[in-house]
Amino acid sequence: MKRLTTGGRINRDTPVTMCFDGRDLPGFEGDTLASALLAAGHKTVGRSFKYHRRRGVYSAGVEEPNAMVTLHEGAFREPNTRATCVEAQDGLVAASQNAWPNIHLDIGAVNNLLSPFFSAGFYYKTFIGPFSGTGFWMWCERFIRRASGMGRAVHLPDPDTYEKVTTTCDVLVIGGGAAGLSAALAAGRKGARVILAEQDTVLGGAILSDPVGGESDFWLKQIELELHTLPNIRILTRASVFGAYDSDTYGMVEHLSGCEGQPRQRYWQIHAPRAVMATGAIERPMVFGNNDLPGVMLAGAVRSYLNRFAVLAGQTALVATNNDSAYATAIDLASAGAGVTVVDTRTEVPQALREQAETAGIRVLRGHAVIAARGRKCVTSALVAPLDQNGQPLQLACDLIAASAGWSPNVHLWSQLYKTPEYRPESACFIPRALFEAHLQPAGLVTAPMEMAQIITDGFARGSEAAGPDGDAGTVPESFDGGPLWSGNFGPVWCAPGVKGKAFVDLQHDVKLSDIDQAHLEGYVSVEHLKRYTTTGMATDQGKLANVNALARMADLQEREIAEAGTTTFRPPFTPVTIGALVGQDHGAHVRPTRRTPIHDWHVAQGAALAEAGLWKRAWYYPQGDEDVGAAYRREAAHVRAHIGLVDVSTLGKIAVQGPDAATFLNRVYTNGWKSLRPGRIRYGVMLREDGIVLDDGATARLGEHEYFMTTTTANAAKILADFERRLQSDWRDLKVHVTSLTDQFAAMALAGPKSRALLQTLCPDVDLSPEALPNNSFVEATIAEHPVRLHRMSFSGELAYEIYTPSGHGQPVWQAIMTAGAPHRIIAYGTESMGTLRIEKGHVAGPELDGRTTMEDLGLAGLASSKKPFVGSVLRHRPLLQSEDRAQLVGLLVEGDEGARGGSLIFAKGAAPEGHGEGWVTSATYSPALGKYIAMAFVKNGQARLGEEVQIVNLLENQTSSARLISHHFFDPEGERQNG
Repeated sequence: MKRLTTGGRINRDTPVTMCFDGRDLPGFEGDTLASALLAAGHKTVGRSFKYHRRRGVYSAGVEEPNAMVTLHEGAFREPNTRATCVEAQDGLVAASQNAWPNIHLDIGAVNNLLSPFFSAGFYYKTFIGPFSGTGFWMWCERFIRRASGMGRAVHLPDPDTYEKVTTTCDVLVIGGGAAGLSAALAAGRKGARVILAEQDTVLGGAILSDPVGGESDFWLKQIELELHTLPNIRILTRASVFGAYDSDTYGMVEHLSGCEGQPRQRYWQIHAPRAVMATGAIERPMVFGNNDLPGVMLAGAVRSYLNRFAVLAGQTALVATNNDSAYATAIDLASAGAGVTVVDTRTEVPQALREQAETAGIRVLRGHAVIAARGRKCVTSALVAPLDQNGQPLQLACDLIAASAGWSPNVHLWSQLYKTPEYRPESACFIPRALFEAHLQPAGLVTAPMEMAQIITDGFARGSEAAGPDGDAGTVPESFDGGPLWSGNFGPVWCAPGVKGKAFVDLQHDVKLSDIDQAHLEGYVSVEHLKRYTTTGMATDQGKLANVNALARMADLQEREIAEAGTTTFRPPFTPVTIGALVGQDHGAHVRPTRRTPIHDWHVAQGAALAEAGLWKRAWYYPQGDEDVGAAYRREAAHVRAHIGLVDVSTLGKIAVQGPDAATFLNRVYTNGWKSLRPGRIRYGVMLREDGIVLDDGATARLGEHEYFMTTTTANAAKILADFERRLQSDWRDLKVHVTSLTDQFAAMALAGPKSRALLQTLCPDVDLSPEALPNNSFVEATIAEHPVRLHRMSFSGELAYEIYTPSGHGQPVWQAIMTAGAPHRIIAYGTESMGTLRIEKGHVAGPELDGRTTMEDLGLAGLASSKKPFVGSVLRHRPLLQSEDRAQLVGLLVEGDEGARGGSLIFAKGAAPEGHGEGWVTSATYSPALGKYIAMAFVKNGQARLGEEVQIVNLLENQTSSARLISHHFFDPEGERQNG
């Protein structure tokens, strides 16, 4: 192995230094990690999955089974990455895997000596049997699972960023080779919106494996120039389309790691009514003894490393083939100075190829096959035998075996949509069936063409068809000499008779030829059963190299044709997809969208401690000094009762209810009546579910004759709107009503405390805020600091209070104006914790009491249920079980001691043993600064008739018991003098 001094498509002016297994690894811009490893002479780059055998670079693309590495370090570590697909970047850190202590001295290699015991299904036979029960298997499974896998993932949070994109186009072209470029050109010329997706870093596909400076390069340059001039074509490189789904949807991952200022990966969901699949083909391995030794490679890969990366993979090469295409590799190797021998299974080889080989000084052995590779750490020779068995095997010295058993078209995406491909015997491969109405049409190598002109013509035709009948695609680009492709005289598909040594069908999972034979002997006749029993095709390469060879061997053993044996099911993804790409930013704090109120930045600037309320970030409390939440909420609540406070309630659900039948609609969803509500007034209401259980509560203002402004609890805002929309679309289609969410359109704040009217009057001098002009449960339009507001006089705290609504863009200026004007009144901002304390003191119900189990009777709100009209839940609320006197009813608890109560604690009669579920439970608890005591709200069986009774509160989680007295849940100002004053 060596780097050539000239040639290749690498940028020799930009060297890079990487690190592999702790040692510097030189390379150039344009290299892959695999090409740099080969250029530096690294023959062994990893160890195999089961037997820990030495493995070297085998291919040059996504099909790579051996060169699996771990990239980066620490939290950025990424295991099981193909070195063949990793761009060489300065500072890149990579490490081999599945070996200890290192790949050159691996203790796990002892498994290779024990391989007779590790045949297909060995764990079932060894650990589960008549003499070993399930318990023994469960014990052994822990160690088996610990030994399984290859690379090791980290348990640290992923610091990389990811993005998701959803887009549409008229034509999606998958693959940037000759066929894909021709298809994109045709569709682009006809004016279609085209996305051209290529998984490599540059366009060209198989053209990049041709010698530099040839006519294929000129063709590629001309096509690229024209494509870049068409504004309707979007070219995406490093973009792998991994899945084809229903409704013309395709999944794609764009790899941007190392691109400055970009996320690591971008997940694309593409909706394209027409797509062209120009995904090319993958070369098949030949199966012979020790075909996994470092130095055994695919012939096409050897040619790629030579012509694209200027890496000569061997000085003495043996090209083992059964088809024409490998001769291009042999000729290019000879031109680079390597000694080359071609071992062709066929007795008849086209005369033109023989002549080219002779001219290049290549020895051709026809009718022969490699039956074994020889060497301890890498290939040193090959055992070659005549297929007619007339003659002795030859041992040929070599340091490289370039093998080609034909080509397997990448039919995966097509099969994901249209199921089983068809087998073409003359090309010895599976190709997509002809479905003329299919929205995804194959083109190019994936259809097994015989010459380059056919690839270009086919791609151009499919692109033109996908773009539709309108427009002019122009003429088909001229072809060029693409070298030998498929031919009609294939030799044996999978291997020659007389194989010696371990012959691997699936290199990554260490599935041997003998494992396929054993599965046949044990009665496995289905390809799906064969796959699962032997694990063939179940590794990260998903059988890209192994499947056809395994199927061919199975068919041969069953004396059937390959077409009869069929194929396994192709499922997405075609290439591995990271969880990060699929999840994007939807993890950690971003697992759901984070919602912030219009006043959020002010809270943060004031040092507020934030709490999550559903999707919202809300100000929990505003600490002073070293205050904890307990000290802060007590101070804030006491200050509001004595002076004035401002709290952000923008998270309340806000719904506009509009239309001639708006009042009728409200009459149906609320339990109380709404037709009598006058414009300018507000009414509190309760909603029920169909089963009579309380759903939500809130206040609704009548803005005009046919317009209402409804508020709901924060938690139920989306649920209520969805329920309204469903009813109007299906249940009450006759109502002329429209509902619109205004939650994000309005900022809301509550000003509470005995000084609130005086403060508002200074801010709104032109508005009469007297109790006579603006009584409780009414509103008025006003301005604050020239910003429009609507003042709702209503109270959640039990104090004289106003809710102030303003368009979101005015929220922070209005808030700041109130805080500035309130300084002489000793105004403070208070958070949700103290707001909860104020509402508990007043006895207002909230989320803990509206938990989906309570009725209006339980809550003491039965007086709000109208008997003069039907409403949602009006019938089922009268079920006997919901009217039972033994139901738990809302009461207050005056708690003794200095500990208080905890929500969820159980309530038992005084002196009773704390067994079972008790007689009730605590819903909300706090320390009341106004009362100087711990209080709580609770549901107790027949509680209203037991006021004054002593009970015990038992917290089983904290093993705490306290005493309390049942009282009314209206602890503070039960007559409402303060809020109505």
